[in-house]
Amino acid sequence: MESLLGIAVDIIQVSGDNLDTFSKWLSDTIEDTGRAIYDEKFKSGWKATRAFVIIVPAVLLTLYLSWLGTRKRWPRMMLDGLYFLSGIVAAIAMLAMLGVICAQMYARWTLQTFPGATSYAGYCMAAASFFALAYALNSGSHIRVNLMLTALGKYRRYGELWCFGIAAILATYFARYAVKFNILSEKLGEKSQDLDKTDMWIPQLSMSIGTVILAICLWDNLMRMIIEGKSNFKEETIEDSMYAEA
Repeated sequence: MESLLGIAVDIIQVSGDNLDTFSKWLSDTIEDTGRAIYDEKFKSGWKATRAFVIIVPAVLLTLYLSWLGTRKRWPRMMLDGLYFLSGIVAAIAMLAMLGVICAQMYARWTLQTFPGATSYAGYCMAAASFFALAYALNSGSHIRVNLMLTALGKYRRYGELWCFGIAAILATYFARYAVKFNILSEKLGEKSQDLDKTDMWIPQLSMSIGTVILAICLWDNLMRMIIEGKSNFKEETIEDSMYAEA
């Protein structure tokens, strides 16, 4: 009986020591986690502040140029020229993609190799897609669902303002994180997993630049819609034409 009591006492003592060790480990873990979360929030907050300091003046400059473009010709030509230049770069990227595909076909026919051809074609396709966003928007080439806007009748302008406002904010948000992702790829030295071994920040530049120009285009259209009640779209859909005639 005494031996059993001794064993029980030993078990309780060992359990107590283990409990103390576990309590200390848990306390240290919670403290370290809390400190890490605090530091991460502080750092993230500082990065967000820096982004805010850059984004707000850029948006204000775009709005000012758009407002100035309603009174003078050169700001309007400069903004439209930016969108047109973006479209030219997109066209060049499409031609480059065609060239890469043709070169890959020729390499197969002649039993040669073209390392990374698929990746290069993908880079060109991404560049064509992102650089074409602002030009397509300014040309009225994006698909727009006008059912609700048409139903607003004489209040359609307010619906357009709502759409441009939300789109401009979202485009700015995407542009900010596209640039952040691009910078992070360069810092980490990220490379392509394909045979080309390209530094990924180089093809990702098209994503960053394209989304930034798209955000500029949307803020520009928003400001012109506020001032003049119309956007920069050079082409209108059939529904818009019918609405204007009515």
